[in-house]
Amino acid sequence: MTWNGEELDIDAYLARLGHTGKTEPDLETLRTLHREHVAAIPFENLEMMLGRPVPLDLPALQDKLLRRQRGGYCYEQNLLFAAALERIGFHVVGLGARVRAGATSTRAVSHMLLKVEVDGEAWHCDTGFGADGLLEPIPLRGDVEMRQGEWRFSLHEEDEDEGVLVLRTWQPGSGWFDLYAYTQERRLPVDYVVMNHYTSTHPRSSFIRRPVLQKAGPEVRRRLVGDLLTLTHPDGTTDERSVPVGELTDVLDREFGIELDAEDSAELIRVHYAGA
Repeated sequence: MTWNGEELDIDAYLARLGHTGKTEPDLETLRTLHREHVAAIPFENLEMMLGRPVPLDLPALQDKLLRRQRGGYCYEQNLLFAAALERIGFHVVGLGARVRAGATSTRAVSHMLLKVEVDGEAWHCDTGFGADGLLEPIPLRGDVEMRQGEWRFSLHEEDEDEGVLVLRTWQPGSGWFDLYAYTQERRLPVDYVVMNHYTSTHPRSSFIRRPVLQKAGPEVRRRLVGDLLTLTHPDGTTDERSVPVGELTDVLDREFGIELDAEDSAELIRVHYAGA
């Protein structure tokens, strides 16, 4: 099996999601698990801030995201999701994307997403993009639009000859906003190991300089980048405030559902707030 689904503790995964419904390889199950995964497991890069490696083997992912109730970023999230889907009986293919999100130059392929086939139709799944990401799967074909919660998404075929698709979200006042672009070239787990090494260790990576926590929701998008907490609403308005050192632990718990132990909290504060 490509994603080691047979090694997954499926009961622990479903418990983490709070899933009590059926687990059949059908569209209803895919949508439900995707939505529950995004709601339950936040996007976060705290291991990098704590000076630790980010292993992608399934035992490590289960220990962190399931047993320790932590979050993760795209590779961790989508590798775990792929293993769960494979265990249930879905056919899952890994893909790679170039993140745009306001970039003024072309970025390397560094984001992981999934193609999942159900009843002969392909679906774009991604539980690991963060606050602006999908809540549910979207049909993997060009020029499709979907409303998910209070948010609008589209998959735009940008270059038919090259097979380039662009996932976009609607921003009031400015229109469609490109999140990332990709083709359907298959990526294997070893490809994500290479991408992960760059993203988690390279000096120019945006994930090693400051805490980045995000959570998508049907009515609000939550972000903590550095010490700035931002809540974005569907009408485009935002609530922003700085998080002082004494409130960090509470914000991690209340806004993102992450509980660090005393040692990790102290180290995160030392590294981030003291600039050590």
